[in-house]
Amino acid sequence: MEPCRVGARAEPVGLAADHEPQPTLDLTMQEMCISYTVDDAQAWFIRMKATSKKRTPSIVNLTVKRRYLTEREVERLMDCARKYGRYGHRDATMILVAYRHGLRASEVCDLQWQQIELSEGRLHVHRVKNGIASVHPIRGDEMRALRKLRRDYPTDAHVFVSERGGPISPIGFHRLIQRLGEATNMPFPIHPHMLRHACGFKLANDGHDTRALQHYLGHKNIQHTVRYTELSPDRFKDFWRG
Repeated sequence: MEPCRVGARAEPVGLAADHEPQPTLDLTMQEMCISYTVDDAQAWFIRMKATSKKRTPSIVNLTVKRRYLTEREVERLMDCARKYGRYGHRDATMILVAYRHGLRASEVCDLQWQQIELSEGRLHVHRVKNGIASVHPIRGDEMRALRKLRRDYPTDAHVFVSERGGPISPIGFHRLIQRLGEATNMPFPIHPHMLRHACGFKLANDGHDTRALQHYLGHKNIQHTVRYTELSPDRFKDFWRG
């Protein structure tokens, strides 16, 4: 707080006080300091009140945007990729693999054929961020899509390659998902990591064990996995049943 400044000189003391009477102040120093402090606080409160009106949250600000896609939304993206993309089968398969195995953009872009055992139906998942590596099963529709993709690209080391023959970059995958989201009229902007979240929520809603889900997604810390079960709508499905 700034020191009080009073526009009056102090009352003299000693002999000078007896011979030079001074005018009496209406307020003492303490009263003037209190008055200054109260006035300053009132001015500050008025300013903050006016500012708070400008910061009043709207309904849009309070709306929590979803961080994942539903299974049906993933299917819509794949259908759109098949129908309108120049490399429709490759793009749809990339989305399917990222969704089924909860892959990050960098993980699906770096995926190589040596990680896939088509004869055994197994996928060796290598995680980034020091995640836990694991072996996932490959189901029928995914197996057929990968077999067809292998026939289309018989000599490439990477599973998903661009026109130039190299692996698709994470930025390229991000742009692909963004374009498909706009083409399918998604109600909000989407990005590749939503496919990983979609996998976690789907498996959690299906009732799979949290510890098994942790290893499936490669989480070092189980707290990263618990969020999928905490937001699962099925955890309250038996509430209010007589």
